[in-house]
Amino acid sequence: MEAISNLWLGFSVATSGLNILYCLVGVTMGMIVGVMPGLGPVAGTAILVPVTFGMDATSAIIMLAGIYYGSQYGGTITSVLINTPGESASVITCIDGYAMAKRGRAGTALGVAAIGSFVGGTAAIVGLTFIAPVLSKAALSFGPPEFFGVMLLGMTMLIGLMGKSLLKGIIAALFGFLLAMIGDDPVSGSIRYSFGVMELNSGLELVAVAMGLFGISEILLGVAEKATRSRPHEVKKLLPEKNEWKPTMGAIGRGTVIGFLIGLLPGANSVIASLMSYSVEKKMAKDPSRFGQGAIEGVAGPETANNACAGAANIPLFTLGIPSSPTIAILLGAFMMHGLAPGPKLFVENPEFVWGVIASLYIGNVLLLIMNLPLARLWGKVALVPFEILFPLVLTFCILGSYSVNNRMFDVWVMLFFGIVGYFMKKFDFPMAATLLPFVLGKPIESSFVQSLLMADGSLGIFFTRPISLGFMIAIALILAASIYSSWKQKRGTLAVDLE
Repeated sequence: MEAISNLWLGFSVATSGLNILYCLVGVTMGMIVGVMPGLGPVAGTAILVPVTFGMDATSAIIMLAGIYYGSQYGGTITSVLINTPGESASVITCIDGYAMAKRGRAGTALGVAAIGSFVGGTAAIVGLTFIAPVLSKAALSFGPPEFFGVMLLGMTMLIGLMGKSLLKGIIAALFGFLLAMIGDDPVSGSIRYSFGVMELNSGLELVAVAMGLFGISEILLGVAEKATRSRPHEVKKLLPEKNEWKPTMGAIGRGTVIGFLIGLLPGANSVIASLMSYSVEKKMAKDPSRFGQGAIEGVAGPETANNACAGAANIPLFTLGIPSSPTIAILLGAFMMHGLAPGPKLFVENPEFVWGVIASLYIGNVLLLIMNLPLARLWGKVALVPFEILFPLVLTFCILGSYSVNNRMFDVWVMLFFGIVGYFMKKFDFPMAATLLPFVLGKPIESSFVQSLLMADGSLGIFFTRPISLGFMIAIALILAASIYSSWKQKRGTLAVDLE
């Protein structure tokens, strides 16, 4: 089979030279990023992008991808031990994971989370191995209208599913599109919105904007709130009891399917996968009252789902060049910085790179399983690094990282500015991911939109007369309708409570 031979090629690349070392460094950094509350995979990945300059493209992406899926493992540890999610996808794990820890079962919670993460992540990579090549060949038939439709679908899902307010999601997305318009026009090449500032002629730097929104803003929040953390619970027995294996494996199986399917959707993310998995497990339980009291399925399902989603998110990235989360958007930027264009031609033009990275995902998941089960107690201690030490280090890396991209202070000021913007966005509950993804996809969306109109002599009908594009438009309309209905229902319920 072609996929097997390609994967064999990938393992020959992933195990050659220093690639295994870079994979180990990536997943280790990902674990550290995950267990450090307030850092997060977006800031962690963005900080280390400049480190990859001068590296081979395959080695660079292997390391950066390791940070992404490694952080999914690491975020679980602080959720269980100190009730503080290291990254957003692990928020739901706090509910039953910390409850298990208080009952002296922290080790079991971490054990099933590690096993579920490994199963979900590996299943998603198997899907990537066999589905991505087929999807990439199908995507070769996509024209500008289809690419516009799939990217707009991703943006719509992001706006509709992130944040508590649809209006705030739309405002945040429009802000991201506005930022993307700064610099050269992707079609005509003319300069716009630079206000005479030479450094803006090429647009805003992605790394500086991302580190500001997600890294600097978290430092400002930590300083303002003077956050404190409790001592971690003791880690003892790692495996569940004999009678718990059946419900645990059932939750892991369902979480794998849920996470993988959600990961395929452009604009969806692992937070949604975790929440949906938890909801499914609670509805299927014979005794739903156990949830919140330390139900093992409430840990196994969501943790499996968020890792399966993280693995499956590579499929739209590799085949269509569309990021499904802020961290994947950083990876997309890293691809471009190393002269690679994710999309259907990537499998044809750079097979050694593609299959080398895919093979490294298998290796990284095995390394993470080994690192998690016996070393969970050690990672719990890493999570207690004082904010007084952590934040100055993060700030230093952010400044060095933003400066090193183009060797100019202007990017440092941009990063600091967006740190302040991100701080206020968090305070007022604006979803920052809804800003970053439109910023990354703004110019590709604009370019495909203009090209579509040129093909149709200015008629918007081209988006509704081509079958694939029409399907995307129908999906967009359904998502917006569901989001508006959900917001209306929530406001109506709040009003009824107030009247009572």
